[in-house]
Amino acid sequence: MKGELLILKTLLILIQCNDYVPFVSPILTMYPCLNTRDIVVWYDTTLPPKDRNQYYLYINRMFPARVAIETKFNAHVSITMNIRTGNNTFTPEVLREGVASTHTYRTTNPGLISYGYKVKGTVPGKVPYLTSLTSNKVELCTQPNVGFLDAYTANTVDSETRLDCGRRKVAHTELIFNGEQTKPGDWPWHAALYKFDYPNNKYVCGGTLLSSHFVLTAAHCASVRGVPVVAEVMSVILGKYRLYGGDLGTQEKEVHRIIIHEDFQYRYLHNDIALLKLSTEVSFNDYIQPACLWYSKASAKLLSEEIVGMIVGWGFDSSYTLSRTIRQTQMPMVPDSVCMSSNPNFFTSILNDKKFCAGYRNHSSPCNGDSGSAFQVFIPDSAQQTVNTHSSGAWLVRGIVSLAVSRDDAAVCDPDEYVVFTDVAEYLTWIQNNVDYDL
Repeated sequence: MKGELLILKTLLILIQCNDYVPFVSPILTMYPCLNTRDIVVWYDTTLPPKDRNQYYLYINRMFPARVAIETKFNAHVSITMNIRTGNNTFTPEVLREGVASTHTYRTTNPGLISYGYKVKGTVPGKVPYLTSLTSNKVELCTQPNVGFLDAYTANTVDSETRLDCGRRKVAHTELIFNGEQTKPGDWPWHAALYKFDYPNNKYVCGGTLLSSHFVLTAAHCASVRGVPVVAEVMSVILGKYRLYGGDLGTQEKEVHRIIIHEDFQYRYLHNDIALLKLSTEVSFNDYIQPACLWYSKASAKLLSEEIVGMIVGWGFDSSYTLSRTIRQTQMPMVPDSVCMSSNPNFFTSILNDKKFCAGYRNHSSPCNGDSGSAFQVFIPDSAQQTVNTHSSGAWLVRGIVSLAVSRDDAAVCDPDEYVVFTDVAEYLTWIQNNVDYDL
């Protein structure tokens, strides 16, 4: 994108209107380029989650009478400038949906001039960082400080477990370990995802209800080779226990919008996460409740450093057919090194810092049809509380079933291999910003 302003009197790019100056405290002053302090960022820590991917960028230098400034970012941005002209009027210049911008300015006299921009990412939850800034093709930012705001944006949804999520309403023993069978109401946040395949609706994946309008699932469940499917062909059934046949208290919802992570890579299933916005509001009941999301201090309430999660769904059973009722299995998270050493050819190219491995390698594993389901961990209400059948607490979503190793002789999962999950703890800001942005 290019824009040119020809002003015969001295021009100062200053953000001086109330719409553009951050007057709210606290304001952080940071430097987006490690090689200079002539380029400064102001960041407002009090902004709501959906706006925390924006900041104010200032350049304070001696410039010639005519100067062309080019800025480049590592993600798409919207840039807003407020330009004060010679007659003291202000004109906003807005550039949208680009990763680079070039502006040429002319003044009557060279000298110290301040250029200011309001920079905002176009993708909720993703902060665009400056990677280059040139003045008349001379690079001023030789050491971009990419990621310097991550610590301030990563914990926008990092809070204690709410009392209205992750808790069953149907009376029964709170925890079911070392078992496969479940009963209606055990997992009221688990959702069944369907895709219309003429002439029938076909079950494709699991999902997790997060609120009255949003279901969390894997990106590959709502796309074809990385391209989102049309929302109208997908539907969600909540409160379901039997895959085939009726249940008490179920609700079928159309999908209004599919939100695939903008960096989803189908080949390796990187950033394999998606949100489905439902067309109408969900009514909670004994069989339909929202799950809780993970938070950073949740592990402190566990008696062991090992994190053991439960996976539920209608995926293939021992006969390699879809289960007729929801089944469950538990498994621990394992270090990446253990996972990689078990099968280097597969896991070395798949794992990264936004995924994790889990499993026992004991013929008990999520399988075809379980994609998109949650890796959920029971967190007691009291720190270091002994977990038993009478424990009070909530189930938190820590991961999403993403992929597993296939058997050599068939296109089905190998239940004696570890399973890869999308690490939800790495996407809390992305989830919250998209939920807030779409309300």
